[in-house]
Amino acid sequence: MQSVDRAVAVLEILAQHGEAGVSEVAAAIDVHKSTAFRLLGALEAHGMVEQENERGKYRLGFGVVRLAGAVTGRIAVTRHGRGICERLVDDVGETMNIAVLESHHAINLYQVRGSAAIAAQNWVGRLTPLHCTSSGKVLLAHLAREERDALLAEAGLPRLTPRTVTSRKKLEADLSAAREQGYAITLEEYEEGLNALSAPVRSGDGEVVAALSASGPAFRLTVERMHELAPLLVAGADELSQRLVHAD
Repeated sequence: MQSVDRAVAVLEILAQHGEAGVSEVAAAIDVHKSTAFRLLGALEAHGMVEQENERGKYRLGFGVVRLAGAVTGRIAVTRHGRGICERLVDDVGETMNIAVLESHHAINLYQVRGSAAIAAQNWVGRLTPLHCTSSGKVLLAHLAREERDALLAEAGLPRLTPRTVTSRKKLEADLSAAREQGYAITLEEYEEGLNALSAPVRSGDGEVVAALSASGPAFRLTVERMHELAPLLVAGADELSQRLVHAD
């Protein structure tokens, strides 16, 4: 942990000052020059820092840009999706969420609660399973088969409610339907009494980068109601996709 703390401190120093030599870094984090040299060498090997020349000062490398790019994309999805979610809450009347893939989970980045929401359920920051949530199914549906196989092998298909899909064959049928109709639905698969539908959000190259979902109580968000609302949700997801394209 000490090495990680020191490495992060080095990156923060370079971010603040633009560049720094080994002696400056060592003094700033209160370590011997040899320790600072090893830290900088390890960061340089991963592209996190770079030198102008063999004995020059260090500065942040393009590896930091690569990592920041993933975060920037998520921030863009949230920023451009806020207004869409707020409008859809008024149109749909249910809670809206934006989720992205995080390892073998879906993570919710943004939420707007519906006015008729029964409980103050906050999904933001929560990791949810891919196989039994509408967002997860949308994200899974548009992965390459090999990547999907790897994620599901790691996560498994645990049963969370009596209606959770635990058969790979049935799940693949659901994912195929999601691709064909342009949205996915779940019926009390993650939580009893909770239904949801989700549509894909795409980047400029057509890759699915997020899922826009609506969720609510099963007695109100029925199968029939979800299929009625689906065109609104798909249109909202398509609008968000277009905003991401123009933001690039």
